[in-house]
Amino acid sequence: MKDIIVIGAGAAGIMAALAAAEQGAAVQLFEKNNIVGKKMGITGKGRCNLTNACSMEDFIAHTPGHGKFLYSAYEQFSNQDLLEKLNGWGLATKVERGGRVFPQSDSAVEVRKFLYRKLCDAGVRIHFEDAVKHVSSWGDTVVVQAASGTYEGSSCIITTGGMSYPVTGSTGDGYGFAKELGHTVTELKPSIIPFTTKETWPHHLSGLSLRNVEGSLWRHGKKLAAYFGEMLFTHFGVSGPIILMLSSDAAHNKKCVFPMQLRINLKPALSKEQLDERIQRDFQKYIRKEAENAMKDLLPQRLIPIVLEQAGIEGTCPVNQISKEQRRDLADTLQALALTVTGTRPIEEAIVTAGGVSVKEVSPKTMESKMVPHIYFAGEVLDIDAFTGGYNLQAAFSTGYAAGTAAAGKECGI
Repeated sequence: MKDIIVIGAGAAGIMAALAAAEQGAAVQLFEKNNIVGKKMGITGKGRCNLTNACSMEDFIAHTPGHGKFLYSAYEQFSNQDLLEKLNGWGLATKVERGGRVFPQSDSAVEVRKFLYRKLCDAGVRIHFEDAVKHVSSWGDTVVVQAASGTYEGSSCIITTGGMSYPVTGSTGDGYGFAKELGHTVTELKPSIIPFTTKETWPHHLSGLSLRNVEGSLWRHGKKLAAYFGEMLFTHFGVSGPIILMLSSDAAHNKKCVFPMQLRINLKPALSKEQLDERIQRDFQKYIRKEAENAMKDLLPQRLIPIVLEQAGIEGTCPVNQISKEQRRDLADTLQALALTVTGTRPIEEAIVTAGGVSVKEVSPKTMESKMVPHIYFAGEVLDIDAFTGGYNLQAAFSTGYAAGTAAAGKECGI
């Protein structure tokens, strides 16, 4: 019987342990926390965004961090395979906006407990609150030194996650193991994370959410990335879906160097001419009002003074005194409200970590190290990361499945 050691009981580690156990291996799963899947508990705002119902090509497209590396893992264990397995085990799921898949119960806690029961049913021996300190390989044997002692196995699967949300146990341990084993760990950056801004006016708008806007990053007059959707002003800068996606581009595009300019198009559906006509209609409707009171149909009240200031128009200026040139400047500001992005929040607050164990040194089919036999990597510890929407969890499940299946089959010559 194969003896498989899995380090880290997140999504990748859980699936690796289950896949190996299904192949008949004896599996030991080490977890520094006292529960499994702790980080899964914060996905989907506590509802556990398990995966996405999109195609494989869309998964790759939504994975800016080496998405093509995942082709083989997705072919072995796709989103449909995951759902068939979970549904077959008795976990009901549902599909929501954007293809996001959640448990029917909307409870991440239920998912964690459910997967824990599956691990127990599969005979996986779980070492809770037992942090691994060192991993080494000697011939056909791997040696793992944990807080509770030294353990040997035929293979070791490292699924320790990234550097983000250390309170969930993701403290970068796996990067240290990888380096000790001779692997390259690429630069670690925060991804899917809010931006900080030089300007202080977003702080005064904290809590204000904008829908159907476009956010774009610019440097030296060149557009680097743009997304349409929702955003949020915060006490430190900006956040929300489109900002988080822009942060992923910032982590991967070498041309994205802070500081950068963020331009917010508040009226992306309108052409310049249509927007000018809209402004004229509003001004005519409120012809006897001051500028700040004549734009209440166009913008949230708290945002109006900011837009007028950037457009160079006094809020107390009567609309019947606003010139054609000023109106043009106002339209330009409405479609390019500018902010200076100085950086991101700390990596500890990132949803995922960009960077990790170099995928050039790992087999995309088996997740086995190309440098050290019997050592495998899966999940966020690898240099792979995706947008929000279930893509990161699916990558973890798929790479975990590939690693667990391969590790359990290796001794049999598979």
